Amino acid sequence: MDLKALDQAYIAGTYKRFPVEIVAGKGSIVTDTDGKQYIDLGSGIGVTAFGIADDVWQQAIIDQIGKVQHMSNLYYTAPCAQLAEMLCKRTGMQKVFFSNSGAEANECAIKAARKYAAEQHGADCFTIATLQNSFHGRTLTTLAATGQEQFHKLFQPLTPGFVHVPANDIDAFKAVAAETKLAALMLECVQGEGGVLPLDPAYVQAAAAFCKENGILLIADEVQTGNGRTGTLYAYEQFGIQPDLVATAKGLGGGLPLGATLFAESTAQVFGPGDHGSTFGGNPVSCAAALSILARIDEKLLADVKRKGDMVRESLEGAPGVKGVSGLGLMLGVETEKPAAEVVTACMAQGVLCLTAKQKVRLLPALNIPEDVLMRAIDVLKAACA
Repeated sequence: MDLKALDQAYIAGTYKRFPVEIVAGKGSIVTDTDGKQYIDLGSGIGVTAFGIADDVWQQAIIDQIGKVQHMSNLYYTAPCAQLAEMLCKRTGMQKVFFSNSGAEANECAIKAARKYAAEQHGADCFTIATLQNSFHGRTLTTLAATGQEQFHKLFQPLTPGFVHVPANDIDAFKAVAAETKLAALMLECVQGEGGVLPLDPAYVQAAAAFCKENGILLIADEVQTGNGRTGTLYAYEQFGIQPDLVATAKGLGGGLPLGATLFAESTAQVFGPGDHGSTFGGNPVSCAAALSILARIDEKLLADVKRKGDMVRESLEGAPGVKGVSGLGLMLGVETEKPAAEVVTACMAQGVLCLTAKQKVRLLPALNIPEDVLMRAIDVLKAACA
């Protein structure tokens, strides 16, 4: 079978794939059809939180599949309720809505913010501010929320009701709020697709305080930054804020599709029966998988994520061909003198899989990647940068 030809014949042409077919793996090592092994520093773009074919994750899925693989949300299933309880107890949030992806989790937060604002401030209060250089998803509404013009131009007209403000500029945000009735401010504490750029904590705190003083909801997009990726369960914890709504996905399911929108006390009652829904949201197999992931993201693991991130940073900063390193925990962007795509290709040839974000090499390894494996891969990356 010519897989490349089959793919090109029948798969929509939306992906520029690398010429590698991965057929197996364990942990942070994956294998292609020729038997060549690679160290995976991408984890499916931050999804396989405990690596490939993780034993605990696999067993949780197998056990649940043997019971029931799906029921509609007209009925109760234990994994859904148990995961919601675990998320709320770990964060102090009050309610959870489950979906299938980060874009859907963000859509849910947007819908909730607009319903809340209409009820509290009137039907003309619906505009949501997001940051320039942000990325919130690929549906028409989350594209509209995304603060990057390159994602807008082909899909007009986008959903109205969004305004994009400069990151780290509190005066610009206040100016927009003075002339527009804002329902919410939506932000990523680390702009992932925008280049792995952490926001200024002072800005985030000032924006959060302004929102609270003025009845504007604060939405944290934790799709990529969440579930231990930055060294805390959710990145907003490191910025000293408490959002009204949190959207997350990616690493939560460990490799199965799962999104979650978390509601604080302020928004916990905004939705009633029929206001929102999802056929597959809260799927018992996906939720069982997530329970096996979330239960293991403990303080020891989070400390290791920070420690390993610091090790990578120390190894790369000042290395030949490296202009700088940004990010938090194991969500890192490496600015290189060579084009990032060229570095990624060179790493692949030497058995290391990396990603890009804007003009940077992006690293999102499994949270539990062994230290020796991680640093072996970083040595390959350094050689490719030099």
